[in-house]
Amino acid sequence: MEARFLLALLIAFLLTLIAAPPVIKLLARLKAGQSILHYVDNHLKKQGTATMGGVIFIVTGAAAAVFVIRKESTLALVMLAVTLAYGILGFLDDFIKVRFKRNLGLRAYQKIIGQVAIAVTIGIFAYTNGYIGSKIFLPFVQVEIDLSWGIIPFVVFIYLAVTNTVNLTDGLDGLAAGCTLFYLLSFGAIIILTASRLYALGEPEAYINELSNVAVTCGAFSGALISFLVFNAPPAKVFMGDTGALALGGVAASAAVFTGLELLIPIIGIMYVLSGISVIIQVLYFKRTRKRVFLMAPLHHHFECKGVAESKISAVYSIITAVMGIACLMLYFIFF
Repeated sequence: MEARFLLALLIAFLLTLIAAPPVIKLLARLKAGQSILHYVDNHLKKQGTATMGGVIFIVTGAAAAVFVIRKESTLALVMLAVTLAYGILGFLDDFIKVRFKRNLGLRAYQKIIGQVAIAVTIGIFAYTNGYIGSKIFLPFVQVEIDLSWGIIPFVVFIYLAVTNTVNLTDGLDGLAAGCTLFYLLSFGAIIILTASRLYALGEPEAYINELSNVAVTCGAFSGALISFLVFNAPPAKVFMGDTGALALGGVAASAAVFTGLELLIPIIGIMYVLSGISVIIQVLYFKRTRKRVFLMAPLHHHFECKGVAESKISAVYSIITAVMGIACLMLYFIFF
């Protein structure tokens, strides 16, 4: 299992490293450049940087996963379908921005309708699927909580929360890619450990195979993100755009939902949570007082306005995600 995880990571890493340069050149030739919001003064120099780069790791990550997954793979294939669906939604948003040279793509209601439609579909799939069902697990102890039909709205909430907070986190060079890299590595390792323990406890081999293929998919996108960061780290040569951010939200949410580990999301994905909460606080407080809590939201822009270097913010966010992931993995070793 571990070998296939690493193989998927390596294949995706190499494919992305090969594919990224020509795709970036193509995006530049097509004038698929990012439009910068006028009030983000620090980023005006990034105007015109190639965007929609998420297509690179969506394709290479999916290709590596499909090549490596074996035997029972329904969950992994649906995971890839969800990632593609959110990627297409993000691509439509990016395409409108590029086509009309503006920062506004899809209307907010159009984007939320698309996100909800995908999430409801997956919620129903989860509820009716024998490997997922209506149960979630308390972290580290594998105590089950049966939500019954409530799993459907719960899954919808998870997908909306994760896809949108990952999108909010995608505000600095390498920020969303770095955080999601360590998020997926952590989930992949925890899923492998869980599958190994469940196998020792005599769980059906088909279920173990399904879990291992979900882990392989996490590994594939991890490898793709490592290479993508070569071109997306400060100073970025390409942005992932909503194409990549929504797709990463899809794969990140699926890794948790398809394994019953949803309650690990706010722990390992703590930086996503902080991005989302900072925006909520800023909006609510401003509407009530006409004053701001942060210099700018999401939180990473506040730090940037305080003079912290973009590369340092991205590095610290990624390190915190990695530390939280390692902590969770260690707790699983101890208690499960």
